[in-house]
Amino acid sequence: MKKVVVGLSGGVDSSVAAYILKERGYEVIGLFMRNWHDTTGTLDGDCPWEDDRMFAELVAKKLDIPFHYIDLSSEYRARVVDYMFAEYEKGRTPNPDVLCNREIKFDAFLNAALELGADYVATGHYCQKEDIVVDGKPVYKLIAGADPSKDQSYFLCQLSQQQLSRALFPIGDILKSEVRRIAAEQGLATAERKDSQGICFVGKVDLPIFLQQQLKAKKGDIIEVSSSWSGYDTDITASEVSNELNLEELSQPYKYTHSDGVKVGEHNGAHFFTIGQRKGLNVGGKPLPLFVIAIDVDKNIVYVGQGDKHRGLFRKALRMNSNEVHWIREDLAMLVGEKRRYKMRIRYRQPLQGGELICQDGVSYIYFDEEQKSITAGQFASWYTIDGELVGSGVIDK
Repeated sequence: MKKVVVGLSGGVDSSVAAYILKERGYEVIGLFMRNWHDTTGTLDGDCPWEDDRMFAELVAKKLDIPFHYIDLSSEYRARVVDYMFAEYEKGRTPNPDVLCNREIKFDAFLNAALELGADYVATGHYCQKEDIVVDGKPVYKLIAGADPSKDQSYFLCQLSQQQLSRALFPIGDILKSEVRRIAAEQGLATAERKDSQGICFVGKVDLPIFLQQQLKAKKGDIIEVSSSWSGYDTDITASEVSNELNLEELSQPYKYTHSDGVKVGEHNGAHFFTIGQRKGLNVGGKPLPLFVIAIDVDKNIVYVGQGDKHRGLFRKALRMNSNEVHWIREDLAMLVGEKRRYKMRIRYRQPLQGGELICQDGVSYIYFDEEQKSITAGQFASWYTIDGELVGSGVIDK
């Protein structure tokens, strides 16, 4: 009998994952991990970890499976939170959930599960895995979840073949409504529990307060830039984008200076803001809401524009350094000079976008069919085949 360690989080998804695996004949062990202790910046009432553990243990008792607890907070701080602080300090916006899956759930947690004698680890992610053979070797495909409104494959875009070889996703082929139904039918304590939100294992936070644990507040100007700013003009056509120089130009964020707009307010630190952000600017009296269109952490300036259709929010291309491009399907990795069409996603829940992935020496570009809103350095771009397989991802450099 194969042994599976399920990451019981205290939520309904992992609870039903454990139930399904037991029904399929696996020897199932529940393992709850605590990854964060500091409550600085966290918002009250957001499912404290003690409640999560209690619900996880109740589910384990109901399913009659062993229950274990592990503290991975030191690994989480070193490999996820410290990286977050470093990225925000550079003016980039990291995705801690992607990092948590790569560095904690399918690394540190996986190693702990293997010490318990596990053959696999399982989570409540809404995604699917398929095993195939390529050139006589096993290859693991990561496929979008069957529930399009809950697909979480994006959060796993940095997993390796080795990590996928040990992973099971028992609820990836069913809908969220069915998960809730199964939980209620089986009398699981998590059946009606609210889904968690916020930073993985930290919860909802007041981000500036959270980041001020390591990043200092510093007064700076908020500059409003008109959508008619002359720097938006470009004469690059679609037929010219194969030129590496033009791709580099198209992928560059717009460069503003203090004199390109008017001061409309002050902030407490440019590194506390991200592209596309609306809340937290505390500037009113405008016909349309203000959105962050650029940040300059060196000069400590936040640039904003009116309305979510502001020209400064949109670009046609992005760039990724080659050393930050990752292929889940190593057998499909592109060569220098190669280009390939994929369906793209630059954030969770974004509908897939058509585009071309272009591999150059030391850098890769994505050129989209349509202009993309709020391309954000530090986030992950991911690419899928037409049938929903996630084959690779990369950190957006600019």
